Amino acid sequence: MTVERTDPPTLAGERETLESWLEFHRATLAIKAEGLDDAQLRNASAPPSGMTLFGLVRHMAEVERHWFRRILADEDAGPLYYTEEDRDKDFHPAPEDTFEEAHATWQAEIARARELAAGRELDDVGVGKHRSGRQYNLRWIYVHMIEEYARHNGHADLVREAVDGVTGD
Repeated sequence: MTVERTDPPTLAGERETLESWLEFHRATLAIKAEGLDDAQLRNASAPPSGMTLFGLVRHMAEVERHWFRRILADEDAGPLYYTEEDRDKDFHPAPEDTFEEAHATWQAEIARARELAAGRELDDVGVGKHRSGRQYNLRWIYVHMIEEYARHNGHADLVREAVDGVTGD
């Protein structure tokens, strides 16, 4: 499967700009993991970090779930991969975990995020509770998600290049 990625428009309104940049970064992470086998997806190729493309996909599934389902919509959506004992477990898939499951879960979380955001305005405040006690509007969530993906896509660039030499934006 080839991932399609569209450049964000340069003359768009605020919402279209935010949504298109978020979609661009979602697609970028998918492209970074595209075409690799299980061993390559599990390769922590940027020592001393143990970060892998497999782990990044699982982490972003958690992040999508947290901000859109828990914070924006107050859905009762517990963690997918991490535990209280291992808050970074999303980054550490077990041998029996499959990338196919992680990718499908990530895509399902993205689809749910799109659904939850579609009927809201950028100024709408999430109804869920954040551990900080602060409230967040949809605009803030979009900007945070763009930042989160952009940061981790930088990690993915380094990991992918070290795995098989593939570079690109």
